[in-house]
Amino acid sequence: MTFKDIINDEEILNALEAINISKPSEIQSAAIPLMLTGVDLIGQAQTGTGKTFAYGIPTLINTTNKPFETLILCPTRELSIQVSKELKKLLTFKHRIKIATIYGGESYERQIRELKNRPQIIVGTPGRIIDHMERKTIDFSNLKHLVLDEADEMLKMGFQDDLETILHDTPKERQTVLFSATMPDFIKKVALHYQNNPEHIVIKKKSLTVEAIKQEVYYCKRESKMDLLIRILDLSGFNSCIIFSNTKSKVDEIVSTLQKNKYLVDGLHGDLKQGVRDRVMNSFRDGNINILVCTDVAARGIDIKGLEAIINYDLPLEDELYVHRIGRTGRAGNEGHSISFATESERRKVSFIERFTKSKMIEMPIPSKEDIIHARMQAYFKNVCSHLEDPIEPNMALINKFAKLHNDPAQLVNALIAMSFNSSSKEYREIYVAKKKPEGRLKGDRERKYDTKGKEKNYVYAHLNIGKKELLRPQILVSLAGRVAGVRKENIGDIVIRKSGTDLEITRQGFNYLMKLQGHEYNGTIIKVSKIKSM
Repeated sequence: MTFKDIINDEEILNALEAINISKPSEIQSAAIPLMLTGVDLIGQAQTGTGKTFAYGIPTLINTTNKPFETLILCPTRELSIQVSKELKKLLTFKHRIKIATIYGGESYERQIRELKNRPQIIVGTPGRIIDHMERKTIDFSNLKHLVLDEADEMLKMGFQDDLETILHDTPKERQTVLFSATMPDFIKKVALHYQNNPEHIVIKKKSLTVEAIKQEVYYCKRESKMDLLIRILDLSGFNSCIIFSNTKSKVDEIVSTLQKNKYLVDGLHGDLKQGVRDRVMNSFRDGNINILVCTDVAARGIDIKGLEAIINYDLPLEDELYVHRIGRTGRAGNEGHSISFATESERRKVSFIERFTKSKMIEMPIPSKEDIIHARMQAYFKNVCSHLEDPIEPNMALINKFAKLHNDPAQLVNALIAMSFNSSSKEYREIYVAKKKPEGRLKGDRERKYDTKGKEKNYVYAHLNIGKKELLRPQILVSLAGRVAGVRKENIGDIVIRKSGTDLEITRQGFNYLMKLQGHEYNGTIIKVSKIKSM
């Protein structure tokens, strides 16, 4: 099947041909014909299946000249920008259609100027869209198409009230389309109250494709991660890599330390203004920096061609995030490279990730200074060899000068190497590797953990009856435990969230506080807390 079999719009077909796309993906071939008829739709599909064109093509075909006719809601500004960029590829031959991208973190003035151009299509985040609705700088009285892209992600990020407001305050006579990887209760509620007999398309989740990615894991103490990172960067010499951390403060810390060590690096996280974010991304794409440090939320919508490696400075808080992270490398037939840092206490978490991806991470030894020097010499040698076929005429005068200066080629080569390759000046701090825990424990032996200050803590294991079904995430649980029960986040260790429950490590004192969650309601479920023997 080709696009010519499902659409009859020459301008769109020509645009697809211009970007060398002729065959629709599974979600596109299922969704486009239905959306062209104007029916409401729920599309259940994973990221990376071609959802943007699945709703974008029929939306563009059905768009007239009326302003604010289509609204596409996205969870993040990065995804909003990416969606707009993808739709504009389809508008190469449809010059009458205008798109405005509206999101937080950018001045209202620019957005208001864009809105005064009366665009037919608005792409944006729920919060900023509501701001403009309240300011009356957007008038959705002509709205004919409403699309919620990654609806479940918007719920996880706390946009439920905003979505309800938009769904309620826009015309009822419209086509409402939802795309979501999962089907939480709110999506079902939208289908019941805000859609008209929606068609439901389910694209089965394909097996996780990580075979083309070399996955490695290094174990070290938490306080040694930065020293390990410097060794890995020197050992590998990546031309482009993304480093993931779980917190904004850690992103800033990593960037600051690497910049002090003369690496070409910058960072992305949600606190940065849009102008700064654009500057950072342009620098990375243009090769002015070769290392990007970011959080998972900031990385949504980022697609870098030829990315050599992903480094998980922190293991992701959810197994699926691991696949999203490493899936950015190893594309277009190239071999990808994923490197994860973990502490001894995180071996169980690594096992969960391996089980989820149905693949193994290779446990690697900490690279020594000698390993790094050898790797750099190999890279230097390879680089020199790549220039052996270069024309010599432009440099002939200099070559003749060197030849007259010394008749021993080895001495000349040695002098050039000494100038351009420094093999031994850098010193590395020692990295202490915790001993691997024994599989079993002696009777009466107590489980102990240490924080980065070396203070001893006794941990126990707790189980809560809320999980993915209630849209629980690690950050939300830590916040909930702190706000309701007074549990300090440093008293919480590993968290494993499953569909119908959650297990976590917590100090004995912290567990006593955690019990205050008992009976508290979260997303319609009364919380039950119990102590368990293991996770």
